[in-house]
Amino acid sequence: MSSPPPDAGTIAAVTVRPWPLFIDTAALSLPISFSDATYRINKNLRYFAGNYVLIILFILLITLILRPISLVLFLIIFAGWIYLYFSRNEPLELFGFDIDDRFVLGFLSLVTVVALLVAKIWTNVFVSIGFGIVILCVHGALRAPEDQEDSPYGALLSESPRGDYTIV
Repeated sequence: MSSPPPDAGTIAAVTVRPWPLFIDTAALSLPISFSDATYRINKNLRYFAGNYVLIILFILLITLILRPISLVLFLIIFAGWIYLYFSRNEPLELFGFDIDDRFVLGFLSLVTVVALLVAKIWTNVFVSIGFGIVILCVHGALRAPEDQEDSPYGALLSESPRGDYTIV
């Protein structure tokens, strides 16, 4: 009745980077400026997006352990998100009709919000996501991307925290 999703193993291998690369302590350093920190966060967010999503979901699932019914409910919703939205390269086909991705996104969002309200755990979820975002920002700011020399800030990011200034 519905079109089959692509192989889930190939999708996960593309978006989730190897964990030893993610936690490589040799790549950690302090940014030299706020601009450098935001640049690093932006680059690392794009490169490690799959890893960051898994960390945030892990934190969320850990906080739901004390509520097993909510945990099962959100595991089912999470599986629905993966099957119906994230693992598709082509439109969803149901009963011979192609369903637009915007409709699927809206439906899954509505189901998720209703489940949050019915289970009365929306504050728990938002605190967990907030905590995950803090971890994401700290890791992203401290991990120097491999292509640091391609910074859009160019020569503005010097090694000195005060910058290269000349006396006028």
